[in-house]
Amino acid sequence: MERWRYLCLLFSICFLIGCTKEPEIKHPNTITIGFLADAKRLLPLLASDSASAEITGHIFNGLTKYDKDIKLTGDLAESWDISPDGLIITFRLRKGVKWHDGAEFTSDDVIFTYLTVTNPNIPTPYSSIYGPVQKVEAVDKYTVMVTYKEPYAPALESWGMGIIPKHALEGKDLKSPEVNRNPIGTGPYKLKEWVTGQKIVLEAFDHYFEKRPNIDRFMARIIPDTATMFLELKFGGIDFMGLTPPQYKLQAQTDFFKKYFQKFRYPSFGYTYLGYNLLNPLFSDKRIRQAISHSINKKEIIAGVLMSYGTPCTGPFPPESWAFNPDVKDYEYNPDKAVKLLSESGWQKNPEGVLEKDGKKLTFTVLVNQGNEARLKTAQIIKEQLKKIGIDMTIKVLEWQAMLHEFIDKKRFEAVIMGWALSRDPDLYDIWHSSKTKDGEFNFISYKNDEIDKLLIQGRQTFDIGKRKKIYNRIHEILAEEQPQTFLYVPDALPVLHKRFKGVEKAPLGIMYDFIKWHVPKNKIEWY
Repeated sequence: MERWRYLCLLFSICFLIGCTKEPEIKHPNTITIGFLADAKRLLPLLASDSASAEITGHIFNGLTKYDKDIKLTGDLAESWDISPDGLIITFRLRKGVKWHDGAEFTSDDVIFTYLTVTNPNIPTPYSSIYGPVQKVEAVDKYTVMVTYKEPYAPALESWGMGIIPKHALEGKDLKSPEVNRNPIGTGPYKLKEWVTGQKIVLEAFDHYFEKRPNIDRFMARIIPDTATMFLELKFGGIDFMGLTPPQYKLQAQTDFFKKYFQKFRYPSFGYTYLGYNLLNPLFSDKRIRQAISHSINKKEIIAGVLMSYGTPCTGPFPPESWAFNPDVKDYEYNPDKAVKLLSESGWQKNPEGVLEKDGKKLTFTVLVNQGNEARLKTAQIIKEQLKKIGIDMTIKVLEWQAMLHEFIDKKRFEAVIMGWALSRDPDLYDIWHSSKTKDGEFNFISYKNDEIDKLLIQGRQTFDIGKRKKIYNRIHEILAEEQPQTFLYVPDALPVLHKRFKGVEKAPLGIMYDFIKWHVPKNKIEWY
């Protein structure tokens, strides 16, 4: 026992003063990335969590994708034509594309994917992006014609969802672990190994249609704690992770770190929020949500949690989005106004300083996922801020997959701190439309507003970007006023990467957009 304590102390001292030994890299042409949570399903249409989505993004291709400047370009489709009325898109597919099992990709796979994602028996949150489609036809083996019932502005982006293979999946239960743990795609990497809760290993696909990736293997290591993950980074256990703000500001400034790692900073295209279960009578009263938002000092959270690496969030669009409404002001931190709203709702402080109504205390529990230090600290600060006005908030930390599927999907929660990583197109139908509240869908807070429903549909049907901007500006305005979520902050992305990887460039889309072009110089491979 004493020897173990001594080793722990020695390890801690090494961590605090900064190690001087070079990270031990056992497999130099493998990139190992730290994941806070394991993936759940590796079919694109069922990949509703971030871990699954990231892995499937390397295994599958869509017909379209975004380039580094956030412009839509071809992926499995090499080109397309759009009819003058915007109702027909004709995709010309790449020829000679191979699935990982050697079969050829054809228009049959596109038709199969469409029929699958729109099948009401498939629990996918993405079916609505094809709702305006009237029919999808194979003109020939390499040509697909998509006809829409009405104009649909996000049409091209919607076809960026991964295409799945008909020959391998037709007639199978797509919800089964057998299918979701053995994906066959056309992407630059194919699945080699998946050890639940530990790692997912992908290997380069030699016959990838663009070119074989330079990096031989992509490994996701599941490490549900950012402090442990940072130690693994320093000692060579992983090569890439998103740093927490304290790690970025304090621990990543050492000479050792600068010598062996490259770091990046740019605004993330998403936001963190405190979401309310609107089926709960407590939160069905708009004044309660507004009062909570008035009680939260976002600047204090951003300074304390993000070390100022972020900005306050005013609504469902980050400032980098063209749909962002600059006229919507940040929700005012005003505890006095919060107390007034609560008083109007019938809540009064008892002798203990806790708000009560009809003999019941104003108390609720917020869920936070295990391993996300920023969200936990955010919850802790909010707890103290709400306590000052008489609201008793408790915090419950859950493992990510359990939180999603046992609590969020089943509406078994009162409040939750989570984040949205948003699409570059501002279509938010799946998140905010009142029809998208079923198990596994994204409107799990059960928000309903008739004007928002109408605006979301109008936004999809309008091609003119000026008119679309007005629509989404109004959506931004309504959601900011109703506060179905307290929109907290837009964090900066703070990724860090071992310096042996070359060809990495920061662009408006981030740094991973051209991952297949990253490489490790030959002399580095031999040296390691």
